[in-house]
Amino acid sequence: MLRVAVPNKGSLSESAAVMLSEAGYRQRRDSRELVLVDADNEIEFFYLRPRDIAVYVGAGTLDVGITGRDLLLDADVEADELLQLGFAASTFRFAGPIGDFNSATDLNGKRLATSYDGLLRRYLAEREIDAKVVRLDGAVESSVRLGVADAIADVVETGNTLRAAGMEIFGDPILRSEAVLIGRAGQQPAGLDVLIRRLQGVLVARQYVLMDYDIRAELVEAAGKLTPGLESPTVSPLQNSEWVAVRSMVLKKDTNRVMDALYELGARAILVTSIHAARI
Repeated sequence: MLRVAVPNKGSLSESAAVMLSEAGYRQRRDSRELVLVDADNEIEFFYLRPRDIAVYVGAGTLDVGITGRDLLLDADVEADELLQLGFAASTFRFAGPIGDFNSATDLNGKRLATSYDGLLRRYLAEREIDAKVVRLDGAVESSVRLGVADAIADVVETGNTLRAAGMEIFGDPILRSEAVLIGRAGQQPAGLDVLIRRLQGVLVARQYVLMDYDIRAELVEAAGKLTPGLESPTVSPLQNSEWVAVRSMVLKKDTNRVMDALYELGARAILVTSIHAARI
């Protein structure tokens, strides 16, 4: 049975549970549940702190897990990123008092507060920046005002909290993060391929729609350029031999633009259907 670590709280938790449900797996109904066995799918879920997931997977205690790329790199364990999951995007950045810093090189000799000391130390070492790293568990934006640090390195989403603390972002991003599926380096436990295939199916279902339309047979080639699909569109004959029915997968974000272009080309009865599951 595949053993999977899932975030038990925080920004990763709800989105991870929704994605696993869409992939056909049972999920807990009570947030106090620590373990859930889905016998029908031969998988077992363990609900853990997001920061601890990479440690359990890297040690081989659990087979795979869902966590943030930033937390994986900060843990510095023997685990690899297997699949990007498309949610919980964030950016790890430097920030300091307005006007005090312009780039990372200005941090030489300064104190940096962060909750990601492992990730930050490697970043600084690779760029030969000599700064003291101060490890904090949270609320790092208060560290400068309290005199604990000169600048901070933290996950930034909107930047509103930083501005409220009188700070601004500076320098290039340290890391762009999102939720990822991770596994122990070099290991391929039974059932992992099915899990990955199901999660990939969810990603495809979220990104694409099915588009059906009728078009004159001589315009199929031109229509196919607008709706190429993943391999090629499905073309079926109609009772009227001068027309055909076409079905193709189209990126959801392009739906209305493609519908307009098809209509201008001469397509009619253009219909769009959501995709609830897929295997590509």
